[in-house]
Amino acid sequence: MKSAIYARVSTADQDCGMQLRELREYAQRRGWTVAGEYVDTGWSGAKASRPQFDRLMQDASKRSFDAALVYKLDRFGRSVRNCLDGIEALRAHGVRFLAVSQNIDTDEHNPTSRLMLHILAAVAEFERELIRERVCAGVKNARQKGKRLGRPKAVFDRQRAVELRQQGRSFPEIARELGIGLGTVVRAINGQRLSKIPPQQAVPSA
Repeated sequence: MKSAIYARVSTADQDCGMQLRELREYAQRRGWTVAGEYVDTGWSGAKASRPQFDRLMQDASKRSFDAALVYKLDRFGRSVRNCLDGIEALRAHGVRFLAVSQNIDTDEHNPTSRLMLHILAAVAEFERELIRERVCAGVKNARQKGKRLGRPKAVFDRQRAVELRQQGRSFPEIARELGIGLGTVVRAINGQRLSKIPPQQAVPSA
């Protein structure tokens, strides 16, 4: 199996060495070939565009590898929802995702992995609700202070996104061209979220 390694540190004075070493050793233990290494140095997970992350997703769309390895989930994205959007994009290309230090693996043949995705989706929904509550509280507070709220609604051409995808463009390329988030593109084209995966049969206890 061909694998890809993704590592990230937020500041230029940090070192990805430990992440890379652990990921290489993991691939070696599995007998997997490392087809490519993608390292973002000095790029926060909060940034919408990370050069090597974007390249990873582009190569995934070409099926340049079968599995994407990260050391921890927070190296992959800035939030659980953001990570799930990335995982969903990989799955759309038939690429398996693993966070090796946390035993997260999206292998569809493993019922435990399916359960893990459900748990992550539930956490992402909880995260979304917390954000919504904070936003609502902020809006209420601003209104009480008499502040003007709102901004022009962003226009999203869903059909254009579908057309670009049909032309063979990758999800990150479509997101950049339309000026929208990766998750928005994935959901628009696939028409579903990971949180809508049908529940599986209960995992038998050991």
